[in-house]
Amino acid sequence: MKNLESIGRYRYRLSKTYREGMNGDGKIFANEKLLEAITKDQTLDQVANVAMLNGLIGDSIAMPDAHQGYGFCIGGVAAVDPDDGVVSAGGVGFDINCGVRLLASPFEVSDIKPHVDQLLEELFKAIPCGTGKEGPRKLSEKEINDVLETGARWAVKNGYGEDIDLNRIEENGTIKSADAAKVSNRAKQRGIKQLGTLGSGNHFLEIQVVDSVYDDEAAQAFGLHKGQVVVLIHTGSRGLGHQVCTDYLDLMQQGLKKYKISLPDRQLACVPVRSEEGDGYLKAMAASANFAFANRQMITHWTRDVFNRLLKNGNLRLVYDVAHNIAKFEKHKTGNGEREVLVHRKGATRAFPKGHPDVTDEYRSVGQPVLIPGSMGTSSYVLAGEENSMNESFGSTCHGAGRAMSRKKASRDISANELLQRLNQSGVKVRGASKRGLTEEQPDAYKDVESVVDVVHEAGLSRKVARLIPIGVIKG
Repeated sequence: MKNLESIGRYRYRLSKTYREGMNGDGKIFANEKLLEAITKDQTLDQVANVAMLNGLIGDSIAMPDAHQGYGFCIGGVAAVDPDDGVVSAGGVGFDINCGVRLLASPFEVSDIKPHVDQLLEELFKAIPCGTGKEGPRKLSEKEINDVLETGARWAVKNGYGEDIDLNRIEENGTIKSADAAKVSNRAKQRGIKQLGTLGSGNHFLEIQVVDSVYDDEAAQAFGLHKGQVVVLIHTGSRGLGHQVCTDYLDLMQQGLKKYKISLPDRQLACVPVRSEEGDGYLKAMAASANFAFANRQMITHWTRDVFNRLLKNGNLRLVYDVAHNIAKFEKHKTGNGEREVLVHRKGATRAFPKGHPDVTDEYRSVGQPVLIPGSMGTSSYVLAGEENSMNESFGSTCHGAGRAMSRKKASRDISANELLQRLNQSGVKVRGASKRGLTEEQPDAYKDVESVVDVVHEAGLSRKVARLIPIGVIKG
């Protein structure tokens, strides 16, 4: 704490004098309580280490949900010069394009309450959950390559959604720089069987209710109102993305010597952006991100199918889909004027403001939707990007509550039966693939999402639009 300087409301600086070799300061967005949690692990050291990367532009940034990760902290943001800087697989993470998708229903909570048990049962059958579970559709070699290069567009083309869905996905559901040839056969073999699966860990599908609306104009633009039932889906690129990260981490470790890169932590393994290895990673990462967009599109299709089978006029409209773990070339204002930079977002969400050309037309007047999932049994939030994110965080905001307790400790802290009873008493019904998976993800294992959201709201990175509360949860 003594190394941190308050530089304004909910902002702290870790000066580049903290450690020799830092190319910029660390900036942490937090309140006092969240900052105390951040200082209990290696988050600040990881912020400092990231500031030592070649080609860093501006600050090494940590969001209020930040906690220790692999190389970069989770909740970390860093931009580098594409010509002089490096790309780090640890700056994106193993679950490439872990992200969140919000679906809005035509139903009020009173319409759904009698059907929650049946909906959960049918959703649990339709959407494979848990470690290693395989999807309903196995892909051919040609199909996996098409998925990797066209993302959600492949899913829609094959009957899993509508063209209008694509307008409501970050990058329209397809990162065009993707190259399936840069993805290993081992990664593809893992992905062939897992498209349309939820996975495990903190991934979930929740039936939720809009509990509060804070910004009427934005909520109306997003098609949300108080008392409305919505569905939030949180998952990523499954084993395929994990394997891509593993493959390129090995390659980057070898590249450290080749490019004479010195690092304070080998978990930050990186290569020059403009190198052959850097280009290969970015194209494979984009392909993995496309797989994740397609994955959430497939899950959306089966979720719609369940609602339509069980309820009349059960159509679910896609509100938006955002990526969390990704690196992207974007234009941002820097000390040398507006220029293209490579932004690493690891456990952070893009939060472009109203008027930004990359915000889809129907939301451009209010700003890009930002989806912040809570932990099982707690609130989630819909936010909208704000102009200050462009000034202070390279168009980024938080991505969730942020873990506060290890999975091992969380599973020791409470039994599955006790947890289920507690959630049921609070009005939340749960279906899980395993008892251990449930206890590892208990609400107390995470920071207070209300505090995290208040920080980014007050800091002007993104503003509150609506709060969502769960009534039915499916966990991997």
